[in-house]
Amino acid sequence: MTETPAPAGIWKTPFTIEMANRYGQGTANAHMGIEITEAGPDYLVGRMPVDERTKQPAGILHGGASVLLAETLASWAGNFVIDAAAQSVVGQEINANHLRPGLGGWVTGITRPIHIGKRSQVWETHITDEAGKLVCISRMTLAVIDRPVPRTKG
Repeated sequence: MTETPAPAGIWKTPFTIEMANRYGQGTANAHMGIEITEAGPDYLVGRMPVDERTKQPAGILHGGASVLLAETLASWAGNFVIDAAAQSVVGQEINANHLRPGLGGWVTGITRPIHIGKRSQVWETHITDEAGKLVCISRMTLAVIDRPVPRTKG
């Protein structure tokens, strides 16, 4: 299978959709059924099933699952707009407004940057149901940190 690189745009670290999904194996992403599905020049898209893994006891999409999808998308996107060899991003704050229940099928999130700075980023994620109705809006702030320089013995 050939891997298709993300289109040119805001991305500084080369990536493919397949790579992002491989890195998600064995993590909360895989456990919750999250899949990255598309990358555009300034956005990242992913989806998550509304099933027994992601529903609350009332039978609707758990708000925390929506936040997990939003954080996954924003964090991946945040890492792809920096030089990942020299820096990384870590979450500082996330909020979410749950607007309607997710009842079944899949929800899809699309994240876009509001701010990309040298030391911070802000991403907004819109999560919709299969009918295209808005289920949740989330905003996440990421801190951009330098990767530690390996110390040498001597």
